[in-house]
Amino acid sequence: MTRRTIPRPVLLILGELLVWWGALALLWLVFITSVDTLERVVGGSAAVVGALLARAGRRAVAWR
Repeated sequence: MTRRTIPRPVLLILGELLVWWGALALLWLVFITSVDTLERVVGGSAAVVGALLARAGRRAVAWR
């Protein structure tokens, strides 16, 4: 029986997105004044979008 593993490039992509998300979510929490559930949801969502855009921007510059 063989085990299927996640390819290394996929893990690298997920790791990069997780680092970007963590940094952007932390930055969001530093700048807001009140931390309630709605702020966490909005901040987490904005951090996901920011992480995807940061990765896309970094790849666009790296392809030159």
